[in-house]
Amino acid sequence: MAKQTWKPGTLIYPLPAVLVSVGDSPENYNILTVAWTGTICTNPPMCYISVRKERHSYETLRRTGEFVINLTTEQMARATDWCGVRSGRDHNKWEATGLTPMQNSHVAAPLIAEAPLSICCKVREVKELGSHDMFIADVVGVEADTRYIDPESGKFSLDKARPIVYSHGEYFALGEMIGHFGWSVKRKTTKRKR
Repeated sequence: MAKQTWKPGTLIYPLPAVLVSVGDSPENYNILTVAWTGTICTNPPMCYISVRKERHSYETLRRTGEFVINLTTEQMARATDWCGVRSGRDHNKWEATGLTPMQNSHVAAPLIAEAPLSICCKVREVKELGSHDMFIADVVGVEADTRYIDPESGKFSLDKARPIVYSHGEYFALGEMIGHFGWSVKRKTTKRKR
């Protein structure tokens, strides 16, 4: 098997394609598309987003210290891309995409009503890293769309929402589940003969 050496780069793909909503009043609500996001701690629950300083939402993020990470779906793919290539300086992204801002009880920033899952965050620290600053945040609440919650088990089924991911300039739908955590080491049960 041959390998080719490349220069250093950020090629950890795919990444979640999320819509981050910011603002503390309807007059300054905005949406930005972010692929550089992830979980960084379970207890306490923490995550991050990385944002360029020149993005329109950057100053709002710094000023308010709050944001909402909204997971996206195939149905939201066009809006996800549009919010990533258009600036809130020039457009009202809510009106242009038809997405709906929705208040929540966790942060002033709105969540996106159409998102299957919205993660409400309060910034703990901002790390200046170079092209992007990392907003490290505490998760202070999660809002889940009841359409994706199994009424019997209470389990959230994100797969039913048909989430999308981003990979080096392209969006992809997720495929079928091929296993679950621990399936590779699960012991097979055998029935005893009586």
